[in-house]
Amino acid sequence: MISEKLKKGSLLIAEPSIIGDLSFNRSVILLADHNEDGSVGFIMNKPLKFKLNDLVPEINSKFKVYNGGPVEQDNLYFIHNIPELIPDSVEISNGIFWGGNFEVTKDLLNSGIVKKKNIRFFLGYSGWGFNQLETELQANSWILHKNIYGKKILSIASTSFWKEQILELGGEYLIWSNAPENPILN
Repeated sequence: MISEKLKKGSLLIAEPSIIGDLSFNRSVILLADHNEDGSVGFIMNKPLKFKLNDLVPEINSKFKVYNGGPVEQDNLYFIHNIPELIPDSVEISNGIFWGGNFEVTKDLLNSGIVKKKNIRFFLGYSGWGFNQLETELQANSWILHKNIYGKKILSIASTSFWKEQILELGGEYLIWSNAPENPILN
């Protein structure tokens, strides 16, 4: 089911049929970039056990860190809604920005200016090569959905976000909203 054109800023909702994939099972991904070479996104609903200051000790912040995806999981990435404070950010869409000057970001975090509703950190990202995501969409691995939350997605996307999206889709998806993550456990 493709409800809109594939473009950065869109959401990818994992089809219930994605089972056994630790990264993508029941994930909701914000597509940060999409062009002729491929696509990049960040999983919005899979927090890790790490806090930001566990990974970057010089930051006095206990912000959650999320699993961004299976690619380059030793790298820290961030998206935010405060480009006026973080120089060199790249706009994704709807007031959401990717990256920027990390030294400035560290100072903003340590001074308490940046709040959890403004920024989200990820280890790794989700990536697709040329035409790979289009092929996965045609194979019904993903549901392409408009990001109706805009920049507020940073404060509302939680571990229950996939279930909320499935309930919102309704119809044939309703049965999956309460199904166990691993159907063998049913």
